[in-house]
Amino acid sequence: MVVLIKILQLLLSLSILVIIHEFGHFAAAKIFKTKVEKFYLFFNPWFSIFKFNYKGTEYGLGWIPLGGYVKIAGMIDESMDKEQMKKPPQPWEFRSKPAWQRLIIMLGGVTMNVVLAIIIYVGLLAHYGEEYLPTQEVNKYGIVADSLAREMGFRNGDKILTIGGKKVTDFQKIPMEIVLNEAQTATVLRDGKKVVIHFPEGSLRQLIKQKSPYFLAPRIPFVAGNFTKNSAAKKAGLEVGDTLLGINGKYLKYFDAFRQEVQKHKNQTILLIAKRGNDTLRLKVHLGSDGLLGVYPKSNLNDFFHLNQKKYNLIQAIPAGFERTWAGIGNYLKQLKLIFSPKVKAYENVGGFITIGNIFPAQWHWESFWRLTAFLSIMLAILNVLPIPALDGGHVLFLLYEIIARRKPSDKFLEYAQIVGMVILFTLLILANGNDIIKLFKH
Repeated sequence: MVVLIKILQLLLSLSILVIIHEFGHFAAAKIFKTKVEKFYLFFNPWFSIFKFNYKGTEYGLGWIPLGGYVKIAGMIDESMDKEQMKKPPQPWEFRSKPAWQRLIIMLGGVTMNVVLAIIIYVGLLAHYGEEYLPTQEVNKYGIVADSLAREMGFRNGDKILTIGGKKVTDFQKIPMEIVLNEAQTATVLRDGKKVVIHFPEGSLRQLIKQKSPYFLAPRIPFVAGNFTKNSAAKKAGLEVGDTLLGINGKYLKYFDAFRQEVQKHKNQTILLIAKRGNDTLRLKVHLGSDGLLGVYPKSNLNDFFHLNQKKYNLIQAIPAGFERTWAGIGNYLKQLKLIFSPKVKAYENVGGFITIGNIFPAQWHWESFWRLTAFLSIMLAILNVLPIPALDGGHVLFLLYEIIARRKPSDKFLEYAQIVGMVILFTLLILANGNDIIKLFKH
């Protein structure tokens, strides 16, 4: 069921993105009275699931859900319609239009994707507002570092002051700050003293590869939230809401410290100290061979921290939506830069449709769906504007050449360029989805 929900979210998101992108080309072509022969969601080699004609354009649904397309008359595109190009140019064809009009038509798709991202962010901010956990709040108790974070130099209880010399107000953006800005240092408060951590060589590569949501987590007191089926602590009398304070006279304030300590007492009876209201409890708990108390900690961040919340009306959400989109474009460009970094080798972790599908939540959640769709819309816009033949950016590159040099590249050159571009795209597609398949077998 989880897989099905992720697939359905992915297909709906991609459908929205493709239709909006192709509509951008379609609308610009219609404005300049250029004939659009086909408008398809998904690809349709050999047959279509359904199709119909309206005012000279064939609209349809293909059966390969990898994208979509509009076929504009008189244009060398992925259809490779050479027969049409042999005929004399007609006034309604793409090739007959001035270069500036063709440029606008080619930029129509990416423009619409950026506009869609802005609209989504405006809507999300106006409806949900924004909420985040301030790093300053986390510093009340400090952090819990996973194994990779400890290899990088972080320690449980560290209070993060700066990353790469820069303060990060949103705690959950710290891993992104490290990766996207290729930070080499962090400054933390450890046992009351400032400590500068220098990340070892290869840390960024490992962080990108791991993709762990628990790289750095907020440290929290151990308050009983729930119990396992055969909980040793529950049998001893512990109740939901009790605060655990220590074991065998050893004061332990945080959940991570308890987790480490109980593992030292497998198959032993311990004296668990806890607090219930104003009462201090001393409970004898016999641990099994797994060395677990059988207690889930209360993990709702609102119980321990003051989250930063901000509400927007529609007027306030509009500039904030533009700002979010602009920041998203900048962040994605930094991600592309990392792919070509020989030190980081981020290309090893480039993913295809399985990776994209996995970023969607296991349960249908509209806020998450629209946030991810906005991100994918920005991603689609940037990828399409890359100067690769067969992408919009390739066509834009040749059109800019035409405008500057005042002469068009030959149709034969454009045909060959289209073929080269399609080979590059298929290679990238195989690389990305091949990485996904390799990861599946590794797991």
